Amino acid sequence: MTESNERLLNRRIALGITGSIAAYKAIELMRMLQREGADVRVLMTNSAVEFVGTLTIETLSQHPVDSDVLALQGDGQIGHIASAHDVEAIVVAPATAHWLAAMASGLAGDTITAACLATSVPVVVAPAMDGGMYAHPATQANVARLREFGYRIVEPESGVLASGMVGRGRLADLGTIVDATVEALSEASGTATSRRSSNRAAAPSPSPSPAPAPAPASVPSRSDLRGRHVVVTAGGTSEPIDPVRFIGNRSTGKMGIAVANDALDRGAAVTLILGSVTVEPPAAAQVVRVETAAQMQTALQALTPPEGPFFDVLVMAAAVADFRPRTPSDKKVGRSGGMTLELDPTPDLLAETAKRVAAATKSSAARRPVLVGFAAETGSFDKVAEKLRAKGVDLLVANDVAEASSGFGTDTNKVTIYSIDMPPEELPVLDKSEVAELLLDRVVVRLGLTGRAASDAAGATATPESAVSGR
Repeated sequence: MTESNERLLNRRIALGITGSIAAYKAIELMRMLQREGADVRVLMTNSAVEFVGTLTIETLSQHPVDSDVLALQGDGQIGHIASAHDVEAIVVAPATAHWLAAMASGLAGDTITAACLATSVPVVVAPAMDGGMYAHPATQANVARLREFGYRIVEPESGVLASGMVGRGRLADLGTIVDATVEALSEASGTATSRRSSNRAAAPSPSPSPAPAPAPASVPSRSDLRGRHVVVTAGGTSEPIDPVRFIGNRSTGKMGIAVANDALDRGAAVTLILGSVTVEPPAAAQVVRVETAAQMQTALQALTPPEGPFFDVLVMAAAVADFRPRTPSDKKVGRSGGMTLELDPTPDLLAETAKRVAAATKSSAARRPVLVGFAAETGSFDKVAEKLRAKGVDLLVANDVAEASSGFGTDTNKVTIYSIDMPPEELPVLDKSEVAELLLDRVVVRLGLTGRAASDAAGATATPESAVSGR
């Protein structure tokens, strides 16, 4: 995709989301359109709401989601009709086989088909489905029919699908969809300009043109954490046996560092409490190096004094060793006699920090931060919901480290996000950077930060430097 340069500045776009597993990608597509300067409002089918819900989208778009074809707006207007006449383009992504068939037949059973039927603006459609479904003659006939309508089709890509099979059906690259939207609007503007020129030549005394539409209100951007202090723990801890040996784990720190990078991209000040890692931390973060669980505990205690936490968000992505030698040796232990280790459990840093935060915010005016933990499981997530409640956090991200796609050291992760007030949200296999971005989208919702509110919050919390030093 062409680098963002506000190619859609002040353009009003409707994003239609249908019930595909790829619906989670529509949130990032919305943000990419916003970064190009667009004001985006969202239409959803009922099945899409089941996949991704509306809270995150409404918070980040600053518009209510229109998912009920029978609903009226506050001023009495029919929602999808108002959208059809107020926007300059409609982007349907992802578009399911069912939606393609309904649209090709002119059925208006959801807000997206209804809006498309009622509008004359450009429509961009990005299908996503199983490969066999997309290749079926019926689907191909429906796609051809939409092309006859003048709709711009952004063909799906080939790759691994949600079913685990390989085929052509993956949602197109989001940048390609944005580019197609820019091109569709550019072509529509060119056609309108040509018509206006022709009309002026035929009519020497045209009536005054209407006043231009006002610029939309500020839209969310990648600055939605500006003025916020995000603390991230990453990597593994090393619990010494003797000066040359230790108990550790396979953590590389990739997931935590991905979270830190995305928080920085969103404008946050980031403190990274870093154990053993195999990747370089971001230069813009303040890095606190630790080796043991006890050292990480000390760093977290410095950030959560009795008068309140020095952060707005805490993401505990580190893999803290569960056990440590009871009596580590100060000299190298010889190998001739073998070794027997007595182990003690390390403290539960996530639960301990959550308890300290709860006590501090209850007894003071300090605002409670958003607390996020990670749970590395093997085989079953049966105990994750119980862990979420026991640890006292807002979100708990579970992954099965026994799976090849989500174990330690991989560039991908397959997680389920557990929330204190929402059903578990299972995500497919994604790059860890994508997991980080989707996770922080949900954190932003919990902070209640959008657009200008994030900017107004600047300076409201302690800087990382003062937090770590305890000032």
